[in-house]
Amino acid sequence: MGKYNAFLYDEVGNAYTRKNLYLHEIAQNQSALKSVTGADREKAISALRNLIRNKKNHPYNVDFLTYKREERNFLTTLNAKVKTLASNLDASMDPKLRKLHLDLIRSNEKKSFYKPYVALTYDAELEYEKHHIISMQLPEIIEKYAQTKKELVEARIKLKEINPEEERTFHKNLKQFIVGQRALYLKNKSKLKEKRKQKIISEKALRNGIIELKKKKKDLINTKKYTSEKKSTQELINNKKYVLTKGIRREIKVLKSNIADSRRKIPVEVTKTQPIYSRFTFVLPGLGQLLNKQYLKAMLFALGSAFVYFIAIPYALGYGNYQGDGIMGLVTLAEFGLKIDKSLIYMIEGIVAIFLIIIAFIILLLSYLDVRNVERKVIKGIRPRNAFETLLGVEQDGFPYLVSLPALLVTVFIVLVPITTAILLSFTGMDPKHQSKFGWVGIDNYKLIATGSGLAGSVFWSILWWTLIWTAVATTLAIAVGFLLAIIANNERIKGKTFFRVVYLLPWAVPAFITIMFFSIMFSPDGALTTLMTNIFGTRILIKNDAVLTRTVLIGLQTWLGSSYVFLLSTGVLQAIPGDLYEAAQIDGATEFQKLKRITIPMVLFQTAPLLVGQYTFNFNNFSIIYLFNGGGPFNPSKYGNLAGSSDLLISYIFKLTMENQYQAIGAAISIIISMGLMLFAFIGFKNSKAFKEERL
Repeated sequence: MGKYNAFLYDEVGNAYTRKNLYLHEIAQNQSALKSVTGADREKAISALRNLIRNKKNHPYNVDFLTYKREERNFLTTLNAKVKTLASNLDASMDPKLRKLHLDLIRSNEKKSFYKPYVALTYDAELEYEKHHIISMQLPEIIEKYAQTKKELVEARIKLKEINPEEERTFHKNLKQFIVGQRALYLKNKSKLKEKRKQKIISEKALRNGIIELKKKKKDLINTKKYTSEKKSTQELINNKKYVLTKGIRREIKVLKSNIADSRRKIPVEVTKTQPIYSRFTFVLPGLGQLLNKQYLKAMLFALGSAFVYFIAIPYALGYGNYQGDGIMGLVTLAEFGLKIDKSLIYMIEGIVAIFLIIIAFIILLLSYLDVRNVERKVIKGIRPRNAFETLLGVEQDGFPYLVSLPALLVTVFIVLVPITTAILLSFTGMDPKHQSKFGWVGIDNYKLIATGSGLAGSVFWSILWWTLIWTAVATTLAIAVGFLLAIIANNERIKGKTFFRVVYLLPWAVPAFITIMFFSIMFSPDGALTTLMTNIFGTRILIKNDAVLTRTVLIGLQTWLGSSYVFLLSTGVLQAIPGDLYEAAQIDGATEFQKLKRITIPMVLFQTAPLLVGQYTFNFNNFSIIYLFNGGGPFNPSKYGNLAGSSDLLISYIFKLTMENQYQAIGAAISIIISMGLMLFAFIGFKNSKAFKEERL
């Protein structure tokens, strides 16, 4: 037999003595066994066994069975009794009002029945308290509903009896009143303007006065409109309709809330001591909730069961797949499939199947944990939440989860599935010769990259070093130039700040691809800048044909493009720095450089450091500037082969590998390496920024 506690507890932790005297005696005997030994212990064990053996004859159990029998008889005859009492109600009564009256009659009957049994069981006490609350609050709701309904009927009759001729006269007078108010408004407005001309009042006082005159005119016209008998009666009807719908619904919600408060304070007693339902209902979400009498939860988790057994598992077994074979498709990759079957589709459908199974398992786990948690609370004495309490809990605590759930599902299928596909693809042999059918090759692709061998991996390290140099130099220069320009434009001694700020923002305002294409044309063999440099230096300088010059121009171009964003960020922060800091530093004898070092730079970095870290990660994958300026050239087949050019970054290299040369597997491997490196860099950068440490992100 399980261990019983002599006390029950509510959600807050308040203790209640058991009303079930039989279980209370068992709990006391079990507690006594812990403190006795020898003959006394044997005696206590014998007493406990006799108590359990004579369970049916225990006085409390006899009284309780009598109560349950009388309760069944009462509930059986209740409907007939209520029907008899309801015959005294007006047959023409509003259906909703009639239902409220019947609920009140039923509650009064239950209140009378359960009152003598309050001391016997907490269930009877709850029923008594519940129907006591209903009998106290429902009459007011009924009276309010009946009175409002009566007033609504009277208002509708009054609306029909309104004389149309009187309404026409009213609208005619209203138009005259509106014209008069407009004339009065214009007259008073002119007086204010005259006072402004005479400089009696300020411009701000003039604006405020005009606003006040408009408000006064609008209020007077609206007040006049509501003197119309038709309009005021219609408003009264709308008000009464609102009370009969939302108002009464709100009153009933308050009633249910009060009942829920009683449920929280009155414990429940059960004979079980272990969570049983959660163990054998794990595989069928909804059944445990049904056994716990939580019917709303049962319906929701039943939908989860339908998803598990009619969608997730069949799909994972291959049913409903487009071409694949569910999870097994990940193993075979269409090796034994038809000629039209593609390994990539098998892989994607296998990944989708895995995520569906994961979601199914989460549903099973959530159901199990929910049932077990409810059972444990019930054993402790806490009542399961009913439908009203569940919905109220969702409104108060569960709203963020409900809002986030669709985003989570979308994230799974448009983010996690593609990422997982890329990761698994990097362990396959998908290349130009194996597009339709390919198999698993393990870490061969990563070996090629690490050793720099093979057609695709041989140039990886060369491109990586250039990518790192590009990222560090171009981004750092852009940040430095943007910050320097912001300091210059923010200096009080600079004239024409607006003009300079507009000029500095142009690279950010103009679409980047236009700027890149413009400079690409200017640096072409016959471009204006190439011609200009030829005339200046007396020799033909072909920027796009020289790797060093191309890289230099690309760094300079990115410095120009990226500086505007940093300028914008820095300008906002600089304008927000209190002037008192600089004044205090000036009094202390600080030089301009010391102010810059001790005040300006720390303040700017504190606010912008996380965004500046993002600039480095952005430039690492800056595909557009490389592709648009020179297509990754100039090309040197002896060093880079036919897969990359001298100015290609890893991102453009991956594009050429996958889109132009069909080396998808090794391209995926390089993508994974890049992603891991960037995530590590971003994490270190954010973690070491002061804003991150102080949780100001």
